[in-house]
Amino acid sequence: MEIAVVILNWNGRSLLEEFLPSVIQNSKEATIYLADNASSDDSVAYVIDKFPEVSIVKNSENGGYAKGYNDALSKIDADIYCLLNSDVEVTPNWLNPVITCFKNSEAVAAIQPKILDYKKKTHFEYAGAAGGFIDKFGYPYCRGRIFDTLEQDNGQYDDSIPIFWASGACLFVKKSVFEEVGKLDEDFFAHQEEIDLCWRMQNHGYQIIYQGASTVYHLGGATLNTMNPKKTYLNFRNNLYLLIKNAPKRNLWFLIFIRLILDGLAGFKFLVEGKFPHFIAILKAHFSFYGNFNTFIKKRKKLSKTGKYYSIFSVVWQYFILKHKQFNQL
Repeated sequence: MEIAVVILNWNGRSLLEEFLPSVIQNSKEATIYLADNASSDDSVAYVIDKFPEVSIVKNSENGGYAKGYNDALSKIDADIYCLLNSDVEVTPNWLNPVITCFKNSEAVAAIQPKILDYKKKTHFEYAGAAGGFIDKFGYPYCRGRIFDTLEQDNGQYDDSIPIFWASGACLFVKKSVFEEVGKLDEDFFAHQEEIDLCWRMQNHGYQIIYQGASTVYHLGGATLNTMNPKKTYLNFRNNLYLLIKNAPKRNLWFLIFIRLILDGLAGFKFLVEGKFPHFIAILKAHFSFYGNFNTFIKKRKKLSKTGKYYSIFSVVWQYFILKHKQFNQL
């Protein structure tokens, strides 16, 4: 089983200096690629000089996460792709449990390892933690991370279980299934495109797995931090894209209506807190959603299936009203 660890890079020399050595040292079972998104710094020259064992794939433009990976992976031949952020430190033996998991079941299409916080290694990291889920209203959350509450890693998620979505920070995906379901949706640009991909794979009958025997440490926020209004814009816009494209037909329009109201309440909260740029970001997200509505309806119609869904009714209600801050309280 051939594994390609593919690191997407855009002007990330400092990150490559810090994190690439751990990937090279601990990934003897894989071929490592740097997929460069038309960087203007010297990061590619740096890798060629310092790490000649890393293969370079150059993209002609910065198409974000989705197009960047689609373009790069089309030039890479392997059974399994590992889409790895440039700000991830990997650990010894991180690949073997994942390889074993793929070998044990043909139904497994994607796998996520345990993702801990590089800055606070005793705790789970925001982008994925111990596996992703989605509630009835389309809000993503994780074992080990609900909204901004991060759990300490006490071994409570050292298992291997089916999940709804695997984090794009470290996403193992079977090449054949990746291509079968239509790759990453480039209209997302960045954020939640991995949830869209995982949703489509499940609708095709495949499984997404969390493998707690494999551990990585993610810095997070290296491209866009959580206080950046552009991140707010992409998250709110892309979540609506995600739902209009994949949600079950039986309650789609009610779901979209409720989400627009809830987004409005979130915007009002930003306004009250004095975070005016984030309020504007939500408005822009909604206008972008309206402008691209027909495009995503057409995408929905092209999908062979839609609808596999949900774990709990409302993570918003559980978290903000019932004050359930940890996964095992849901």
